[in-house]
Formats: sequence, structure tokens, C-alpha cells
Amino acid sequence: MIKKYIYKKKSYYLIQLSYTDSKGKRHQPKFRFDKSGQRISSERTARLLEFDLLNEYIDKTEGKLNNLTFTEWHTQFLDDIKLTYKHGTVMQYDGDLKKWLPLGFGDKKLKDFTKGDIHKLIFEVLPKNGATPNLQKKTRRTLARIFEAALEEGLINRNPCKGIKVKVPPPEKLVLNHNEVIKLLSQARQVNHHFYYHWCLVLFTGLRNGELYGLRWRDIDLVSGIITVKNQWTNKDGYHSTKSNRNRIVPISEDLQTVLLELKNLGPFAENLTGLNGSKQFFDDLVLPRMSEWKHGEQAKITKRFCKAIGITEVKFHDLRATFITNVLTQGVSLPQVMSIVGHSRTSTTDEYLRLAGVNVKGATEKVSYSIPDITTENVFSIGFKK
Repeated sequence: MIKKYIYKKKSYYLIQLSYTDSKGKRHQPKFRFDKSGQRISSERTARLLEFDLLNEYIDKTEGKLNNLTFTEWHTQFLDDIKLTYKHGTVMQYDGDLKKWLPLGFGDKKLKDFTKGDIHKLIFEVLPKNGATPNLQKKTRRTLARIFEAALEEGLINRNPCKGIKVKVPPPEKLVLNHNEVIKLLSQARQVNHHFYYHWCLVLFTGLRNGELYGLRWRDIDLVSGIITVKNQWTNKDGYHSTKSNRNRIVPISEDLQTVLLELKNLGPFAENLTGLNGSKQFFDDLVLPRMSEWKHGEQAKITKRFCKAIGITEVKFHDLRATFITNVLTQGVSLPQVMSIVGHSRTSTTDEYLRLAGVNVKGATEKVSYSIPDITTENVFSIGFKK
């Protein structure tokens, strides 16, 4: 069956096969892309593809690929998702997963995996090798997606990951209080710490690490007093759009204006970065100083180490973003404004910082109806002792 649909105001064609295998199970897979990963733009092409896809699908479901090992299917799965997933996501399904899978796991037949096999891997093997609850959860989710794709292809009858859940304790969010922020910045300034300006910018804007790394002078309007956050840079995906895929505006305060003018005199800074689609791109208008520790993701360790040295709460780099959020909430900035500035798309995300800042309970104890006694000279009793 060929169906027409609209995507980004253009017409494309979807192929839906209908096939009943030798065991009586009906299959109705859908295909929106051709073999090169492009959307099917003509009905004629869709008709030609329909026949080939049906024959390939029958071959798969009737046993030619039913004896695939996990490694063989994993390789095929990776080839498929490379057409539509970001490079960083593909890496999570590839190297990040292989790093934690035990020897022999990939040699097992895909159809022979049981729920017990996955349960043992997640709750016995991984913890024994040093995996955290977060990594256990991530591995289960990755495997579930791989097995689900095999189920959709008719290679297995059920997903062995189904029903397995990993409980992860909520992470402790740390923030600096007002005096600690003052101490951090003043001490960093005194010793001319190479992360001073990075700490300033996150504490006065709430930008994410990747957004700071990719921040360019073309995104800053000192006259209008705004920063337009459009892109970020990460090791996995290079220079690309923000986490929410939306631009946002961050107003420039007086303190931030001072910091930016100092950076203007020091910079701009330049670096060869991986751009969109993996291409190398030279950036010569970067706002913040470049250093190898930052590029290699050591900013969290460096921030924590400095905080410990000066005797304040040992926060990591990302906690400075949380410090900004809790501080502006405490100062009465509305929830919608904060969400807009820091790029939260869900209220529930910002609500966590409301609780952390105590904004939602502030003033509640003032409603207590009783008070401490009024101690005056008139109601003080003198107690003496006889010899």
C-alpha cells in the first residue's frame, strides 16, 4: 500500500507492506525512506521499491536472518540508524554499549536471549564491573531499543528487556549561596584563574557548557543588551543547534556587560571545531578563552577542586548553572521568564529548582499563630538560695 503524506510542506510517499508469515503472524512494516536514507518523493519510485522491500522482508521473516547473533544484528541496526540519528546518539548505541557488554554476549543468537539474561547483565554483571545505577538504566534502555527494532523486523517474538526497570536515586543538586559565589569569583580573580571568565558567564547567564563553548561574538549585541543563544558545541556532535532546537534570548546585566567588555579586549578567540555534518570549521569570533582542559571535559573537576581549595561547597561546573537558576528564582523572577532564559521546555524541570531554592515555601513559617514570650523586667523572677 502506498500512502501520501506531507512533511515540511512537501509531498512524500510511505510504503506499508502487508504480509502473513508461515506461522500465521501478520506483518505490516512501514517505510518512509529509500535505501539511501532519502524520503521517497514520487509515487513511481514508491511502487518500484514496494516489490523489492516486500521480497527482502519475506526473506528476513522466513528464516534467512533468523539465526543472527546479537553482534550481527547490532551492526545492521547501527547502519540503519546512521541515516537518521545524530553522531552522538549512534555512538551511544555503538562504542558506549560495547564498552560494558561482557565477552560472549554478542555471540549469542538474537532469538535465544531471555529476560533472565538481560536481568543478570543489568543487576549482576554491570555493578560487578563498576557500573552506576545511571549506567545500568542507560544500558537497559539502549538494549531495549535494539531488541525492539529486531522485534519490528520480525527477527524475534518478544523483547527480552520488557518489564525490567532500573531505579535510580535522584541526583543531589548542589548550588552556591550568595556569599559563596562572591568568594568564588573574587578568589578566582585574585589568582587570575584561567576559568574565571567561564565561571562568570555561567553564573550571570545560566548557559549550558556546550552553549558557552560555542558562544560567538555575532550572538552578542552589547548595544541592545541581549545574547541570542542559537548553537552549542559538543565532542560528540560538533557545532549544532541548542538542546531544545530553539533560539532564546538572555538579557545582559550590568555585571555581565562589564565581563563581556573585558573579554572583548582579550579576544576574540579562535579554534578549529567540528562543524555540522562532521566537517571541520574555523571559528575566529569565539567569546571565551580556549584551553585543552575545557575541550576534554575537565571543567567539572577543575571547578570542584578550586571550590574545595577556597573552602566553599564543592560544586561542579554544571552546578553553577543551577546556582544561577535558583538565585534568580529567589530574587522573584517569574517561572516563565526563567524557563525562557535557561531554555527549559518543561515546567517540571524548573520546578525542581524552585524546591531547591525554597521559593515555594518561602514565608510559610511566618503564618504560625503563636510567638515567643515577650521577656521584660516586669515578668522576670528572682530566685535566691539560702546558705
